[in-house]
Amino acid sequence: MTDLWRLPATEIADGVRARRFSAREAAEAALARMEAVNPVLNAVVMCRPELVRARADAVDAAVARGEDPGVLAGVPITVKVNVDQKGFATTNGLRAQEHLVAGENSPVVDNLERAGAVILGRTNTPAFSLRWFTSNLLHGATKNPRDAALTPGGSSGGAASAVAAGIGALAHGTDIGGSVRYPAYACGVHGLRPGLGRVPAWNPTGAERGIGPQLMAVSGPLARTVADVRLGLLALMQGDPRDPWWAPVPFALPPLAKRVALSVRPDGMPVAPEVEAALRDAAARLERAGYVVEEVAAPSFREAMELQVKLWLGDGFAGFRAAVEREGDPGAMAVMQAVREEAEAMPADVVARTLVQRATLVREWTRFMAEWPLLLIPASGELPFADGLDMQGGATWARMLEAQLTQMGMPTLGMPGLVVSTGMVGTAPVGVQLMAARWREDLLLEAGEAIEAGGAPPMPAMG
Repeated sequence: MTDLWRLPATEIADGVRARRFSAREAAEAALARMEAVNPVLNAVVMCRPELVRARADAVDAAVARGEDPGVLAGVPITVKVNVDQKGFATTNGLRAQEHLVAGENSPVVDNLERAGAVILGRTNTPAFSLRWFTSNLLHGATKNPRDAALTPGGSSGGAASAVAAGIGALAHGTDIGGSVRYPAYACGVHGLRPGLGRVPAWNPTGAERGIGPQLMAVSGPLARTVADVRLGLLALMQGDPRDPWWAPVPFALPPLAKRVALSVRPDGMPVAPEVEAALRDAAARLERAGYVVEEVAAPSFREAMELQVKLWLGDGFAGFRAAVEREGDPGAMAVMQAVREEAEAMPADVVARTLVQRATLVREWTRFMAEWPLLLIPASGELPFADGLDMQGGATWARMLEAQLTQMGMPTLGMPGLVVSTGMVGTAPVGVQLMAARWREDLLLEAGEAIEAGGAPPMPAMG
């Protein structure tokens, strides 16, 4: 039973439901694994073992009574420190929020608990959940379990590091500019950014967000198998009246033709040879699974990224700048300085104008996705960045933005994306990204499993 931490979420849930082992045994194995590797990784920054054990015992009691414990019966899972969990501080990596203790759960946490999950702990994020790297002055830096010299990604770097190393079978993350997908890529696991309205989310401790984040920020699962990503989504997507964007759309919709558009260099973005090789290998895997794959020109990710930046920076930048300066976090300061000139030059009506442009671009993309139900694109133009690369100044910042074109562009469109890890280049993970029309996460996961079947990095990391 000490190796239960190695099992995927699907097998843990089945085992607990069938009483082959208990949720308490799965929780103890997960806590022991956390104790063994988390001191090196610093992925989980808050854990109360007594609550973990009590929650596992409650799941076991439900099973003993003959009740349905939920799709995540007894599955150990982590949640990110930027969502509200009753009794814990929603720090978002900030010293200023060290004592911002939530009085109630976010819809994300409620859905996980209703599904029978056992929340192990809360995972690290950069200050303000801002970077593709994970460190802050409150909780410290998180390491990549594949190679400590590489970023674990961000902002869900703690989530990806934890699940890659076997601390939990599933992890919760959030994504407004790649914060689920890039950590999955960097740590060699799989990560889903659901489309707008699929997973309800809201923080009772927070103020209402601007329209840009409302349109672009989502919560999604990271896992070591695509089947586990699916299981995580089924738990997270249940409705909650506190999120006005949530829509009651079924997960499984009518099948579509197995047609995949391949775009190796969207908008001419530079792509490393290893990334191109992974894309062409994934295309071949899909073809072997019965998909028709054709290399075509997609609509503009570059315009989508430009609109994303305007929606992010065009509403309340002065307040954001002041908050960053008060916190004094070096990583957040570096990002703020990199975007300050552009943000302060934006006209007062930039958000309204950007929303009009967004409608035109989303229409173009929607028509394209009607012809091509799936799009295969780079997860990043480069292999995972060296840790701390964004602290090196202007030219490096521009290079990173170019490499992250698809990470930044997709949220503007409200469409779902899935990163599938496909292998290793030395100590660096590599993978690919799939995109689908709104509400078609089912197509992403089906194709993701076909790619995964052709090979993935050894999991979990660190033995």
